[in-house]
Amino acid sequence: MVDWKAYREELLSNVGELARLAPDSVGAYTQASGATTGHLDEKTRQLIALAVAVTTRCDGCISVHSREAVNAGASREEIAEALGVAMSLNMGAALVYSSRALNAATSFGAENKG
Repeated sequence: MVDWKAYREELLSNVGELARLAPDSVGAYTQASGATTGHLDEKTRQLIALAVAVTTRCDGCISVHSREAVNAGASREEIAEALGVAMSLNMGAALVYSSRALNAATSFGAENKG
């Protein structure tokens, strides 16, 4: 398993170096990631972020948003439910793209054999 605390610290150090070299790019990310309308509480925002981190397979995002979700008061059960949503979205995407792949194969002449 990963030492998430050490990974997060190393990641933030590396991002800090990138911010020094490309301040506008990292600044744009920082501005976008902090944008809020006030309609969602911080715990909900972090649970969504964690679920998206899973669907985008971003270990750095997992390390950051796991901590932030816990700091915002998320329980293991709430985190597990958010992760269940992420799993279902990935399955849903696979279902949609499976139907597209079958349609593509059919357009190239695939036929039923029985």
